[in-house]
Amino acid sequence: MSVPCVAVERERGEAVRERLAAADLLDGDHEIAVEDGSIYIPVTDASAVPADLADRIVERDAAERDRPRTPADLLGYEPSLERLGDIVILDEDDDGRAREIADAVMASDLPCATVLNRASPIEGELRVRRWDVLAGNGTETVHREYGHEFALDVAEVYFSPRLATERHRVVETVEPGDFVVDMFAGVGPYAIPMAARNSEVVACDLNEAAIAYLEENAERNGVTDRVTALAGDVRETTDAYADAADRLVMNLPHSADAFLDTAVSLAGEECVIHYYDIQGEDDPFGPGTRAIRAAVGDEYDVAVETERVVRSYAPHEYNVCLDVRLTRA
Repeated sequence: MSVPCVAVERERGEAVRERLAAADLLDGDHEIAVEDGSIYIPVTDASAVPADLADRIVERDAAERDRPRTPADLLGYEPSLERLGDIVILDEDDDGRAREIADAVMASDLPCATVLNRASPIEGELRVRRWDVLAGNGTETVHREYGHEFALDVAEVYFSPRLATERHRVVETVEPGDFVVDMFAGVGPYAIPMAARNSEVVACDLNEAAIAYLEENAERNGVTDRVTALAGDVRETTDAYADAADRLVMNLPHSADAFLDTAVSLAGEECVIHYYDIQGEDDPFGPGTRAIRAAVGDEYDVAVETERVVRSYAPHEYNVCLDVRLTRA
């Protein structure tokens, strides 16, 4: 098919391509070609090409780009999807629409083994939900995040891929040799990359299935020797680690305040707490800060180093993180 192309010397090709991309002029439906020392870059609108390139426009037969078929191509609209390993997750109230999307996902070129639709909110002490399996036959997968692998079963454990950036931010603050207690560790998305930075990690969770996956994931990522996994309530399993922690992760945003006494008992001479909370937009950080100060009392000096909105949780509510440094008074 004949399309307008900008033809320039091959050594100028990347610089010109970047200019055309910045101007939103690249024709993504056709292939860039190289021939006899020149590069031919298809454009969508020859009349909009910068003036200094206007004399470089030629009509040329360009091969159509082989594009993967997306679910949107098949549906005619863009569905809301979430990826977790080789599972595609939907949140559709209409069963017919959910099954239509699932069929399109499986017929598309999107790598996928299973399509699930949320069948309940997060429930119970273990924070899991029920699922409708629309395609495929399982709820277990392997999720990859910042170079690490996490096996998990979404029907058995809580895991949110949306928090990957926040987890990575916290992990990057860990120093080699830190002693870390991850008080609500799940399958290990904080604990395992922290251990990979040569810290020692005690990882606790009430969910025995999560702890089993955490142990598998520690082995999968080569950090078994630096991770101690404890199943049970952190308030009952960590007495042996009193006054030892350099860093505490408290990712239980609806009720972390109930565990602050335990956090204080675990803190060493100096300790950073990564404290997660759900609060209203009028005062997203105040309640957590006040709860930490009340739990600490006169035992530590308290310095709030970071106040961070992680994401919107509900209308007028935010999931937030406080990075707080305790220094023994």
